[in-house]
Amino acid sequence: MRSLFVAFAVLSCFATAAFAADPVGSYNVEGKNPSGNSYEGTVTVTKTGDTYKVEWKIGDTIYDGTGIGNKNFIAITYRSGDDTGLALYGEDGGNWKGVYAYAGGTSLGTEVWKRQ
Repeated sequence: MRSLFVAFAVLSCFATAAFAADPVGSYNVEGKNPSGNSYEGTVTVTKTGDTYKVEWKIGDTIYDGTGIGNKNFIAITYRSGDDTGLALYGEDGGNWKGVYAYAGGTSLGTEVWKRQ
């Protein structure tokens, strides 16, 4: 019985660590757009088969994205109206940090997702 308890405890630790690194969830967003202006909002990441559905809400604007990745990174194409772009995030202790650019852009924006 004791070995069963130890095995369960070890598996629970691994499950918790795996959850912390998974990009699925809801986040508060803080960022700077390519022109240097700061913004805040929210983002939700949902697993959709082999991909992720990503939806940002920044003020009144919704950005929809499709991502691919794993526990270490997620790459996302996104759009809102006629604006499209590409973003890349890396895992950071259960949160995510990244950079993005609009299609045809020459400067990067930065963003941090903090798990809610």
